[in-house]
Amino acid sequence: MSAGSAPNGPSWTSYHGGASAGVAAGVVSVDTARRAWTSRALDGQLYGQPVVAGGDVIVATEHDTVYALSARTGAVMWSRHLGAPVPASALACGNISPWVGVTGTPVVDPSRHEVFLVADVFVAGHPRHRLVGLDTATGAVRLSVGVDPPGSDPSATLQRTGLVLDAGRVVFGEGGNYGDCGAYRGRVVAVGENGTRPLYFTLDAAPGEREGAVWMGGAAPVVDTGHHVWVSVGNGSVTSSQGPYDHSDAVAELSSTMRLLAYFAPSSWASDNASDADLSMAPALLADGQVVVSGKSRVAYLLDGGHLGGVGGDVANVPNVCGGDVDGAAVVLGTLVILPCTVGPVALRVGASPTSLTVLWSATVGGGPPAVAGGLVWSIGSDGTLDGVDLATGALVRHASLGAQANHFPTPGFGDGLLLASTATRVVALRVTAR
Repeated sequence: MSAGSAPNGPSWTSYHGGASAGVAAGVVSVDTARRAWTSRALDGQLYGQPVVAGGDVIVATEHDTVYALSARTGAVMWSRHLGAPVPASALACGNISPWVGVTGTPVVDPSRHEVFLVADVFVAGHPRHRLVGLDTATGAVRLSVGVDPPGSDPSATLQRTGLVLDAGRVVFGEGGNYGDCGAYRGRVVAVGENGTRPLYFTLDAAPGEREGAVWMGGAAPVVDTGHHVWVSVGNGSVTSSQGPYDHSDAVAELSSTMRLLAYFAPSSWASDNASDADLSMAPALLADGQVVVSGKSRVAYLLDGGHLGGVGGDVANVPNVCGGDVDGAAVVLGTLVILPCTVGPVALRVGASPTSLTVLWSATVGGGPPAVAGGLVWSIGSDGTLDGVDLATGALVRHASLGAQANHFPTPGFGDGLLLASTATRVVALRVTAR
């Protein structure tokens, strides 16, 4: 439960509730019979999860506008336009249009009353990425710092992951636009909340290499109790196992200063790269040190978090766990891991003695990264439906329409007694009952 939690339920100030790992603790039920409110149409497309701060729901658009909506009524309390968004026509590829602005889920630091996000802005005919910090009460700009490293091509870079806080730093991943055009390299970036110089970890960094996106279906990097940062990495440019391994198609464990500590990659990493079958969900960290990850290959891997083992270092795996890709963040509830399969959530049980990974059930509703509340697994479909399936069996229990289609990989947020869901241009709120 976050620092902003209240008796009427948890307030998620970051993607998937941060350390809550997708579990809305204390929520007993969600009222799907009627909406608490629906916001007015905002000025751009929505891809990030709504977050909550000080009685407001904060959401950012692809038109580079940040809104604070009243948690009570959905009315706009303040808005802040951050600059000219990038026209999709100015990019060589991509599937976000007509503008590219803020794509990743913002993060709130309640102690500073500040919300952080990365905006893609069009300056003198060129895209630029800036980390922006806004006062959560007024929307006033308190931080604006460029985060494009020297020599990079910002037009080929998309900031897609959610943002996360780690010991006074804002941490996020970067990758490429849909289609992998241009000479981008995947990166993990850490910037001080006071705007200190960005630190970078760069993938596919050798001469002639490219790609290796850190995008994770919009999920945020995962920070463990030792302040290590965990990410998954997409396909890289090396497609022959005879070539040098480029740290693509991997789980990477980084220090807080962006130094690589350990990694895992499937034995099939080169062919995964060649067929765009990379790891595309955030690593799911269990309390006992085990890690679960999956992606477009539809193979789920169980890893020893204390010894990731490099190439082929998994301790167990299960093929064909999903009828689609596995994109986004999983829910972790003890030894139960619920995967974000794009055709419906999939529940896995992790065994320790003997070490094992077992599929318990799979559902064929929803499709966005799941969240657990009131004993149900909630998932938003791109068709604009919200479904709740039984945590024990995967059977459909609740179904509601959000009134409009949603964009890729939508996931619900929680706060101030609400379940919050983004459609393409609006935020929809449903009331929850909490202990």
